[in-house]
Amino acid sequence: MRLLAALAAGALFGLGLIVSDMVNPARVLGFLDIAGDWDPTLAFVLAGALAPMAVVWRIAAGRAAPVCGGSFPGRPSTRLDGRLIGGAALFGVGWGLVGFCPGPALVALGSGSLEALTFSVAMLIGMLVYEFAAPAEKAA
Repeated sequence: MRLLAALAAGALFGLGLIVSDMVNPARVLGFLDIAGDWDPTLAFVLAGALAPMAVVWRIAAGRAAPVCGGSFPGRPSTRLDGRLIGGAALFGVGWGLVGFCPGPALVALGSGSLEALTFSVAMLIGMLVYEFAAPAEKAA
């Protein structure tokens, strides 16, 4: 049941990215270009996502456990450290340079986009580098 729910949620998310044209890097870069030809589309997509999530969070707060089993995650840490700030900065710079973040890039792979493929390969390399560097970081 959990796998089917995850598959349905992922498919719905991907469809939403396609319908809103968020798989188009030019759309995202237009949103980030606040000093030029600004495109507010991404702001409307984000606002449109917040409304239903506010309802879902309210419903979830009244439940003892998730519908598909398991447990609700705990509250995230509110501590701002170098890793969080560095990771957020790296994400933002990458997003601003190419107009892709992981979700839309993976959806855009389905269209045969060379840019999405290049981004996804670079993302996987970065993940592998982190996996090999993280044990050394934890040991230090």
